[in-house]
Amino acid sequence: MNIVLLGAPGAGKGTQAAKLVEKFGMCHISTGDILRAAVRDQTELGVKAKGFMDAGELVPDELIIDLMKERIQQPDTQAGVLFDGFPRTTTQAVALDGMLSQLERPLDAALLIDVDFEVIVKRLTSRRMCRECGFIGSEADGASCPKCSGEMYQRDDDNEATVRNRLDVYEKSTAPLIDYYRGSDLLVAVDGDRDPNVVLEDIVAKLNL
Repeated sequence: MNIVLLGAPGAGKGTQAAKLVEKFGMCHISTGDILRAAVRDQTELGVKAKGFMDAGELVPDELIIDLMKERIQQPDTQAGVLFDGFPRTTTQAVALDGMLSQLERPLDAALLIDVDFEVIVKRLTSRRMCRECGFIGSEADGASCPKCSGEMYQRDDDNEATVRNRLDVYEKSTAPLIDYYRGSDLLVAVDGDRDPNVVLEDIVAKLNL
């Protein structure tokens, strides 16, 4: 299956993506990963993207679309793709439809991990990470990592003002995709404010995986 993953920052998209990849062997394509790889490998598109990234500007739709065209033609995508962070705009969504149509591998679903914004604010502002092993926990874990006893800290962007700004940006720019995919009868929504394994079971049932 080819699935677009939708949801606000902190809704749990990354957690569910990892579970779906592990369970079904899908190819997880993240816009961030593609950009970093293209910049690292100094491809022509990567060099162009780096110019925008270094200037603190958003990489234009056209460039993101060209990078994605390259990526989805690679052999590891044949078993199905989970698109994470792409499309971010309706322009990108229309382009993705065109790409997949050319490859005769149409999109099967747009999966929305739906979580109330106030729940996300509480979730992210209480999030803590371990400096040693990268474990992600919460303030309930205290100052020491439960896995390696390393120092737990709060990321700079997990403060309330920044989290609310990220949610505001999401609502203005990315949320219109929900209406786009609803209009295409591809939208599948699940309640993300539950145990991650329960959310996964719901996803599997609703997508008939």
